[in-house]
Amino acid sequence: MLSKGLPQGAVPKLERPGPLRERVYEALLELITTRALRPGQHLVESELAGHLGVSRQPVREALQRLNTDGWVDLRPAQGAFVHEPTEEEADQLLTVRTLLEAEAARLAAANAGAAGIAELERLCTQGERAVADDAVDDAVAANAAFHAKVMELAGNAVLAELSAQVGRRVRWYYTPVARQRGRQSWIEHRELIAAIAARDEERATTLMRAHTEHTRRTYHEREREAE
Repeated sequence: MLSKGLPQGAVPKLERPGPLRERVYEALLELITTRALRPGQHLVESELAGHLGVSRQPVREALQRLNTDGWVDLRPAQGAFVHEPTEEEADQLLTVRTLLEAEAARLAAANAGAAGIAELERLCTQGERAVADDAVDDAVAANAAFHAKVMELAGNAVLAELSAQVGRRVRWYYTPVARQRGRQSWIEHRELIAAIAARDEERATTLMRAHTEHTRRTYHEREREAE
């Protein structure tokens, strides 16, 4: 049941103002992305409404939109369930991510200034601390922020828009392997920062491609072990 499936403090507060249906959608999407609502989990409108402190109507609208966006499956006579991604879906998305982020790393090496590199260093330190504390959610958030910063430093608006379209789903796939990637992921981040700081576009590209491929392989290995 949902009441047993949400960790203490996992439900985000719905801030006002703003359209209620939009805020409910974002709250549910955050719960799915962070896997507080797990793949395959049954989503009961009344329970979700109770957790979020809203009526069932905005929850129903949000679930319909999440279904359209591929986060939720609406099954006739059964209800709504968090989508369970197939290996093919994950592979396709993580492959596209590799292409986008490798180019972002190249552009960041060409364009990043001292302030941007310092921010990458700060985020890396934050991520390393989260790993040392075994704070998985914090490590996932730091990882997302690090990659978003590299994308920002690339300075290409079209590339950033494309990356934003896949970013949240990448975070969804990364969450279950964050502990396995652990410290090694941040070692790779440190190497990437060094390449960007040295303005070595070729090395930055190679390192980012290898880094994202490591995550892709780890995800698939974990899924096979779970079978």
